[in-house]
Amino acid sequence: MARKILKWTGITLLVALVLIQFYRPERNINPNTTADDIVNAYSVPADVASVLHKACYDCHSNNTNYPWYNNFQPVALWLDDHVREGKDELNFSEYGSFKTKRKLKKLKEIVKEVEEGEMPLDSYTWIHGEAKLTAAEKQLLIDWAKGLSTKITMEAGAMPQ
Repeated sequence: MARKILKWTGITLLVALVLIQFYRPERNINPNTTADDIVNAYSVPADVASVLHKACYDCHSNNTNYPWYNNFQPVALWLDDHVREGKDELNFSEYGSFKTKRKLKKLKEIVKEVEEGEMPLDSYTWIHGEAKLTAAEKQLLIDWAKGLSTKITMEAGAMPQ
């Protein structure tokens, strides 16, 4: 009896694994950069833009470079969930359209996440080793985010914090 249950469980799992291969989440691909992209809305130095693109943009923009293993389920679903969550938290492609208060909040969060080593996620850097930030890159992002925060605050007519 136990063998029959194991056999049918195995067959059911195999059929489910095959069937799920036909479900494809919509891909987050839009190679066009808009005026609202942070690198266009603000004067972002080339070295900062380079770090943002290599370590942040796959999950925090409207254009993800998908790896080969995204063609298999349930991996594609897992990656889709990461990208959706990342864009919900911060989407650099739409940063210019944010209200001042939200822009400042997101810059403050960038500083905090980078200082604490929370971003980029370990699960991302395990596979994308090039996205791992050096101490110099972390400091570069932190200094840039703080400087941009001051600039945005001053442009809004408020006193810098």
